[in-house]
Order: sequence, then structure tokens, then C-alpha cells
Amino acid sequence: MTHSRTTASLKARAEEMTQSGGIPGKLFIDGKSVDAASGKLFDCINPGTGQVIAQIAEGDAEDVNRAVSAARRAFEKGQWSNMAPKDRKKVLIRLADLMEKHAEELAILETLDVGKPIGDSLAVDVPSSANCMRWYGEACDKIYDEVAPSGPNAFGTITREAIGVVAAVVPWNFPLLMACWKLGPALAAGNSVVLKPAEQSPLTALRIAELAMEAGLPEGVLNVVSGFGPTAGQALGMHMDVDCLVFTGSGEVGKLFLQYSGKSNMKRVWLECGGKTPNVVFDDCHDLKKAAEHAAIGIFYNQGEVCTAASRLIVQDTIKDQFVEEVLKVAETMQPGDPMDLDTTMGALVEEKHMERVLSYIQAGKDEGATVRCGGERVLLNQGGYYVAPTVFDGVKNSMRIAQEEIFGPVLSTITFKDAEEAVAIANDSIFGLAACLWTGDVNKAIKLSRRIRAGNMWVNCWDGGDMTMPFGGFKQSGNGRDKSLHALDKYTEIKATWIDLT
Repeated sequence: MTHSRTTASLKARAEEMTQSGGIPGKLFIDGKSVDAASGKLFDCINPGTGQVIAQIAEGDAEDVNRAVSAARRAFEKGQWSNMAPKDRKKVLIRLADLMEKHAEELAILETLDVGKPIGDSLAVDVPSSANCMRWYGEACDKIYDEVAPSGPNAFGTITREAIGVVAAVVPWNFPLLMACWKLGPALAAGNSVVLKPAEQSPLTALRIAELAMEAGLPEGVLNVVSGFGPTAGQALGMHMDVDCLVFTGSGEVGKLFLQYSGKSNMKRVWLECGGKTPNVVFDDCHDLKKAAEHAAIGIFYNQGEVCTAASRLIVQDTIKDQFVEEVLKVAETMQPGDPMDLDTTMGALVEEKHMERVLSYIQAGKDEGATVRCGGERVLLNQGGYYVAPTVFDGVKNSMRIAQEEIFGPVLSTITFKDAEEAVAIANDSIFGLAACLWTGDVNKAIKLSRRIRAGNMWVNCWDGGDMTMPFGGFKQSGNGRDKSLHALDKYTEIKATWIDLT
């Protein structure tokens, strides 16, 4: 479907949605939009302007109890969990179709909510989310169980069963896509889900629940509780009737969920907790211009609010100066602008608190002796939003805070190495291991070093490579388990071994 969208038409529709009550604000429990039990509301703020655009129901432990109870009833009733895979497939594909039909609405909600460029929401976030849902819909009836190689006197089967009630706690940087990365495989496997979006980004989660009902998902199978981590999030983590909790976000919160599991019912906990991606560029790279473009896009795309952001640029000393100059040229073309403008390539940070955090890291880099080559300050103050200029540090040591801690903003640290041994040592000198990039024209070097770098996602001569067929997840404190691909279903199923004695 083609659309003749313009910045003016998108802004007009956004204005209409905010003025006419077209922004979802209630919890979604047992197939209905409902108020929070407490009646409390919290502000939804547009990061591009700093203005309140909606009031959102603030769910807490009582609402989590209601949602989990609805999910459990739906699971035990079996309308979804016992539905034939070919029929679950039809519902998930209808949901993907509806997401595409409502693509403009979802994209506007996403941009108003988190400040990302509307062009990215339209071209990347919504299509990728719909594609994810369709991919898992298609997978429903293509996953086979196993028959064990037993002798003639026994018959053994190895089958996958839905785990039950899944709690999905998702972040604010890609709210819709991260939700779909969890919902797709969880629903495909026959589970019921309670989704808690980040308090900064509830809008598309609430809307997708409505679309799921329209697609034919039975009541109670998908519930959405908007609210805060210490209340709604903790309630899900401690809940005795949640069988599995999946989370994308900070390591600090991920560790809390592990503790909650141990203190409650030992629910399965699967975590994706960020990274500090090393982007290693050798002087034998065949296309340094492409590498420089990816180096800049890899840190400034989505305002640097990306768990795989290529935040550590590790460059061979023989080309470092010229390479950094090329990166600076690309950075100059990625200056922040109005998120609702189709020409904007870099929007606003998600909230004022996060902007202040990013700025504090920039100050820390200066204090530790790194050199600011560009950016380093807040910009566009007259717009009222939370904008930080793309920032490039040079002369960074890997021991500095800006090289060790996840900033989650548009801040690049440039580090120099002499040879492959030093490059690998620097790349692995991190508590994280989510992703890594390697640029070289030597295929032998690429294969050997890829095996030595400790990361769950290894990209050679590109940044952010892969599609839905490739698993996504990390080593070390970047977490466990995998999103995307058929491997994601491992998180949402139990394996049952059945042995039948035939004697």
C-alpha cells in the first residue's frame, strides 16, 4: 500500500489524535480497556516538545493481579492454548495485516511517545514489528515435535508445550518492536501474556492490544498494564502465578527480576540487558567510507538509544585520524530536528531525566581527559524538547567510564589499537557482550577474530546485520536467551519427554 505522506499531513493527524482523544490511555485487561484500580493517572510527555499529550492509567499490583488472573483463565480455558497451530497462525497474520493497515497511526503514536524521527517509525519500527508478528504467525504450524529413537518395546516422544502465563517487560527505545519480539513467539507457542510497557512509552502497546482483539485473539490472552517499574514491574516479577518473565532493559533492573524469581516461584527469567558494542576497524578494510558511515549511523541512529549502539569505535592507529574525520563528516549530516518532520534523521531523547544522564556522561568524558571532536551539548532549547548533539570523543582509553558504561545516547568513544591482539583485548574488555562489529578485507582474519570476540551478535563489514531468521541476544551481563528466529520459542515452551512402555 502506498501513501502520499507529507510532514504537514503527519503533523495534522498527530494534532487531531491528541485533541480528539485518539491516544489510548487505559489499561487493557481481559479484552477490555479499563481504568487502573486506584484511579491514578500519569503524564505522557512528548519528548520533542516537552508537552503533556495524554493521561495514562497507572497500573499497580492490584491491576497486575487482575491481568495475571485473566491470562491464567484464558490459558486454562484453552481457546488459544489448545487452538490448532494453523488457526493461531491466521490470527497472528491478521494482526500483522492490521498493524500495516494502521501503520501511520502506530508510527505517530511511537514518535509522539519517544521522540524518534517519524520517518524511522514509518520505515523501520512499524514494518519490522508487523513483519515479526507475521513471521511467528507463519512459524506456528511449521514446528515439529520429535520421536525418540527407542527400541521396539517403547515409544518415546519429545514435545513442546506452552509455558503458561508470560510477563513481558519491554523498554522505551523501540517500544512496539520489542513488544512484538516478545509477543510473536509467546503467542505463537500458545501462551497468554501480560505486557508491561515502559512508563515512558505505553501508547503503541495499548493500541496493539486493541488490534489483537480485532484480529481474533481471545479475551484475556493479551493484557497490557501500563505503570512504573517499582510497582507494576515488581508485582509481575514477584507474582506466584507468572510462569515466565522476559525483559529488555538495564542490567540493574534485570538483576532485580532474577532476585524476584528466587524470592517467589522460580519463574523462568530471560533477559536482554544492553551492551557496549565494539566497532573494530582495521586498516585493510576495503571500503573505509562505508565503514565511517556505519560507525556514525551505528551510534547516532535512534539518538543512540539502541542496545547494540556501536558506542566504542576501535580503530587501527595507521588510519585513525583520517577515519575519524570521515565519521565527523557523517555526524554533521545527522543533527537533531523535529521528530515529526520527515526530513529529520535524529530526534529527541526520551525524557528530561535521561537527557541529563547523557549530558553527565559527556561531562565525565571531558573530566577524564578525552577530547570532544564534535557535539557535547544540549541543542534546540527553543523547541522545549530533549535534544543532544551527536558527540564524538577522541583519545579515549577503554578504562574510562564513557567506554565502559552504557550511555544510551549519541556519544561515541574513539579508541586506538596497534594490532589484532590488542583489538580483541579491547573489544572483550567489557562486562557486556551483546554485539560487535569487525571491518576487514581479510576473510581469514574476519572468521578467526569473530570467534574470539565474546558477543552474541557478530557483524562483519556492517552494523546491525541480520533478519528475523537470526537469533538475537548476548553473552556475559548482556543477558541470556534469544529473541528472533525459532530459537526464541525455547523461552516460551517447556520440553516434555513421554515414554510409553509397549511390552
